[in-house]
Amino acid sequence: MKDSFAFRLTLRVLILVTLTSTLILVAAGLLLHRQNVHSLELLHDTEGMELIELLEKSGTASAGEIKHLIENEADRDAFLFLVQVSDAHGTALYRTDNLGTAFIPKPPAGASRHWITSNIKSGGILVSEYKTASGLHVQIGSPLDRVHHVLSIFIRLSVLLVFASMVFGVFAGLVLSRMTLAPIRAIEHTARRIRADNLSERIPVPPGRDELAALATLLNHTFDHLETAFAQIRQFSADASHELKTPLALVRLTAEKVRSRLADGTAADSAELDALLADILEETSHMHQLIETLLFIAKAEGGVLTLQRTQHDMPSFLAEFAEDARALAEDRGAQFVLARSDPGTALIEGPALRQLLLNLMANALYVTPPSSTITLESQRTETGWRLVLTDEGPGLPEDMLSRIFERFTRHGATASPGGHGLGLAICHSIADLHQATLRAQNRTDRPGLQIVMEW
Repeated sequence: MKDSFAFRLTLRVLILVTLTSTLILVAAGLLLHRQNVHSLELLHDTEGMELIELLEKSGTASAGEIKHLIENEADRDAFLFLVQVSDAHGTALYRTDNLGTAFIPKPPAGASRHWITSNIKSGGILVSEYKTASGLHVQIGSPLDRVHHVLSIFIRLSVLLVFASMVFGVFAGLVLSRMTLAPIRAIEHTARRIRADNLSERIPVPPGRDELAALATLLNHTFDHLETAFAQIRQFSADASHELKTPLALVRLTAEKVRSRLADGTAADSAELDALLADILEETSHMHQLIETLLFIAKAEGGVLTLQRTQHDMPSFLAEFAEDARALAEDRGAQFVLARSDPGTALIEGPALRQLLLNLMANALYVTPPSSTITLESQRTETGWRLVLTDEGPGLPEDMLSRIFERFTRHGATASPGGHGLGLAICHSIADLHQATLRAQNRTDRPGLQIVMEW
């Protein structure tokens, strides 16, 4: 429980609410205390100005006259305060009865008009001092008991409020953790239901564009990739099993023939045995080639295989390829033309790109009628290079244009005899390793197919 995110979130909310309320109440208590003291200071100023005005108006200076003047002509509010009048030498001329035997002391050095002393009462006295033009010192004091009493009441209420805020913090933390974790729990429950046999289910994306919606979208994209990968694995396994089934069956039948000949003693004809063994070796070679091709494609798609690309002069590279391409075309009664070869260098891996072009050339020769022409164009673009191989074959249906580079994909007359449908898949892998795009499109001027590679 202590390690759960909900517990940590609740604890953090509790600490935050408690600290916030405590700081607010402390600040409010200090402000309340300061305001109460300031209110007393304002009362002292009002009363002090009245007494100063009365004393200056009468012009009296003796103790008896001051006492008579204050007790008979001053406002009755004066008796709510502690009042002491002293001369310029500090001798007390008049003191109110509520002072008893105590005297209000002189202000400490550097004190302002208002200061606090504890010499009279333990709770402290707020004292304010005023001077007349004749040099009399009028001191007015007020006990701070009521101020402290109000502050103590506020502190007790504040403690109760802090405890209440702690209870509220726990409740708010629990509610907040439930609300916050609800979509995350929904994501978790949905993710747990997604397995190899249930890859089509997706996490509901919460409304809005917050972090949870981004997380759900990211996970859904990940599951999309996983579903595609699992589908490709299933298709790959089915196609590989289908392609390997026939050569394995032929190897088995041929091996059984050899064993039968040896068993019934008719194996004297070494030529027949050599022919049977040659069939086994041929089929084994086909399977080895198929497995090597599949491993190459798997490594390329899995990011294990990388190419060491270097800068090549494209006209020189394509001129060497064109010599072999013309020989292959002439052997099939066709023609190969390097129609365009822009100058410049490109970052390629020479043998791999040569294999790609030879695979495309071989595929084009299988579908191109005799006396037809296969052309290759090399064009420098603003961002890189474009290679276009064009044949004069029948072309492809629109739905096959995007699938022609998939493994084991073959289409009618375009399928090479004895092939496994992996040649164009190898081309696609090599193009990916060059960080290039490879696409097929039908010609617009006449029947035929164009393979375009751009990087």
